[in-house]
Amino acid sequence: MDYKKYLAAIDIGSSKIAVLLAKVNPEEDSSQPLQIIGAAKGESRGIKKAQIINIEEAVDAVTEVWLSAERMAGFSIKSAIINISGSHINSLNSKGVVAVAQPEIEITDSDVARVIEAAKAVSLPSNQQILHIWPRFFSIDSQEGIKDPVGMSGVRLEVDTHIITASSTAIKNLTKSITDAGLDVDRIVFSGLASALAVLSPTEKELGVILADVGADTTSICLYTDGSLSFSTVIPIGSRHVTKDLAAGLRISLDDAEKLKIFLSQKYTDKWSKEKKIKLDQDIDVSSLNINGLSKVSYKGVVNGIIHPRLEELFGLILGRVKDSGFASEISGGIVVTGGGAKTIELNKIGKRVTGWPVNLGKPNNVTGVIDDVEEPEFANAVGLLRFALNSPIDSDSGIGLDINLNKLIPSQISLGRASKKIIDLLKSLLP
Repeated sequence: MDYKKYLAAIDIGSSKIAVLLAKVNPEEDSSQPLQIIGAAKGESRGIKKAQIINIEEAVDAVTEVWLSAERMAGFSIKSAIINISGSHINSLNSKGVVAVAQPEIEITDSDVARVIEAAKAVSLPSNQQILHIWPRFFSIDSQEGIKDPVGMSGVRLEVDTHIITASSTAIKNLTKSITDAGLDVDRIVFSGLASALAVLSPTEKELGVILADVGADTTSICLYTDGSLSFSTVIPIGSRHVTKDLAAGLRISLDDAEKLKIFLSQKYTDKWSKEKKIKLDQDIDVSSLNINGLSKVSYKGVVNGIIHPRLEELFGLILGRVKDSGFASEISGGIVVTGGGAKTIELNKIGKRVTGWPVNLGKPNNVTGVIDDVEEPEFANAVGLLRFALNSPIDSDSGIGLDINLNKLIPSQISLGRASKKIIDLLKSLLP
């Protein structure tokens, strides 16, 4: 089996773990190069607020979902690209400047690598690690706005980059959870960036757009202007906060509150509301949910009184972060919401009311194969991880997109995991 023809992604969230195994078919259909051949999701354990809090539980949860995806695919893949999120994620924009090595000829890939390396010279807290460095645009002899300077002529090369950083501790714990499950880590990608790769179009990025990946405990944000990533952050509010509010307000269990939230979000959509002409004071029959002591709820009381305030808080925080970034005036494409919490009832309505921007649902696109469930917002992160791996070769040392040398970061854990797997594979090959 040619490993390069197969990719694997693990989306590790606070409420679910999703695994996608894909075959790469660029020669068959360049517009849809990813063919999903294995997909599985399961309940997340040992993870809170997008960070590992119990490695043993996290390993067990990852292993269960991974094996399920492998059974569907019919074969094994030994490494995967994974995501990371949490309030420890930070970002900043940095510039780099170098003299072109051979100005009498043209700018080369080597010059681009050097200027990006120069942009990485930023001061970071001791517990932070550069996760991604993403070029926004290049300048040659003060000519700005250049997307690809290779082949052009000039003496002075500058780059404006977007840098995403993450906690070294969070990276170590996340990586250990994967290697203890018997897998190698190919890449670690910020969740917001992965989801953006899955659901945003080039036109949206050019117009200026905000991607909001609403998870259970956190919401990852990526902001694009003029086609380039310009701002990233994580907000410590997600769809589970809505569930907790429902549980507290109605005095029901968290499990029952989650069932009610999903029921409302699936059945009482904006379209349904208009067709059925729901009145705000109308009672909703929820007897089919078998919630203890609750057969009817007030639409106004639940949606307007409980769900709306939490959504208003979420979008208020999004608006505040975007304004603080300095790019608010460059947003013309509105907000694209994806992730497991993206379908929360009236989320787009509240988002538009709070921010003034249109809010649209983002779903993964341009994938084939086993996609019945994959083309839904909750799989945006996993699809985006595959797309990142597809466009960023595993052996690439360019530094663009990712700047973590896993062997240097935690050599004992990584080398031990790989060595163990090699020994096991050798023993298996010797068995009759």
